[in-house]
Amino acid sequence: MLLWINGPFGGGKTQTAYELRRRLPGSVVCDPEHIGFGLHRTLPPSLRGDFQDLPAWRRGVYEVLDLALREYGDGPVIVPMTLVDPGYFTEVVGRLREAHGEERVRHFALLAERETVLKRLAERGLGRGLKRESFAVARLDECLERLAGPEFAHHLRTDRMPVPRVADEVARLAGLRIAPDTDGRLRHRLRRIRIGLSHIRFD
Repeated sequence: MLLWINGPFGGGKTQTAYELRRRLPGSVVCDPEHIGFGLHRTLPPSLRGDFQDLPAWRRGVYEVLDLALREYGDGPVIVPMTLVDPGYFTEVVGRLREAHGEERVRHFALLAERETVLKRLAERGLGRGLKRESFAVARLDECLERLAGPEFAHHLRTDRMPVPRVADEVARLAGLRIAPDTDGRLRHRLRRIRIGLSHIRFD
């Protein structure tokens, strides 16, 4: 099974994905951003726009995830990725559903109020508040508006839902048995910090 975790930038996709990986035996995280970063690095800086606009990115993501679904049998494939263009969504997620069936390709959009997402972005700003997250802030309203559409269901409201509970709900809706969350508040906080730091890019 593939679990696509969608949502605005700063909406908790990555944290939820790694919480699911921690508690779903055999699961693996496949992050399509890495394909986009690779494509950017092969292009001159002046040509580096939104990598999702590159047909090569959309084809590559489909082919990689199709391979993972066909060949990886140890557990769910978890995909944390913001994807809000309906055409691109159909081109990637729609094709995967056509190839593998809707029961094997599950999609979840993590939604929250604008103020909630801004607070989360400020918390991950490494002491610089929202200055470091200008791209995410600029796209926030568009992401929230588009992801609220019916084509991006299933929707999960996460304003008052901590990451372990979001993971619980994703697993429940997907029909997967998830290990209980036995972490205390401090361990959970430290894990979130470690995951956040591991996903900082400097290029």
